[in-house]
Amino acid sequence: MSEIDTSGGGGKGDGKVRAKKASTKIDMTPMVDLGFLLITFFILATTLSKPSSMTYNAPDKTKTEETEPIKASNVMTIFLGKDNKAHYIFGKAASEDPEVKTVGFGYDLRKAILTESRKVPADKFVVVIKPTKESTYRNMVDILDEMAITKMKRYAMVDELMPAEKTLLKDKVKLDI
Repeated sequence: MSEIDTSGGGGKGDGKVRAKKASTKIDMTPMVDLGFLLITFFILATTLSKPSSMTYNAPDKTKTEETEPIKASNVMTIFLGKDNKAHYIFGKAASEDPEVKTVGFGYDLRKAILTESRKVPADKFVVVIKPTKESTYRNMVDILDEMAITKMKRYAMVDELMPAEKTLLKDKVKLDI
């Protein structure tokens, strides 16, 4: 522990009363022990964050089912662009020269998806997600999060742009495709 040296100064007996100078020496061993005990406690008591993942269900390629064709009037196509922007068209194919709307990720994109989904029956509405070369992985994760938040049942991810879509994005949005 700590020790206090109480030995007097000199041995002179000149009769003057002087205050004794006490030198202190502190043993730091218990403080270090306490520090390691606290560190050990907090390491063991802390729950580490567990990685979370989103389930992504893809159709089975071995099964061939006859499905009815999807009408363009029921489809919202979202192009993931640069600077965390999404561009979308609704109700028309890219070859029909549709109006391209640009929104940011988050609330604006969610609002656009919900607004367009109300225009058609819920079981007919389809979202087609098409990332561009300028989009990032984070944009992909964000759009999948939006699909989960808005509870969209029917959506597809397509990795290639059609020639009409490339032309549309170059002319109206000025993306480098």
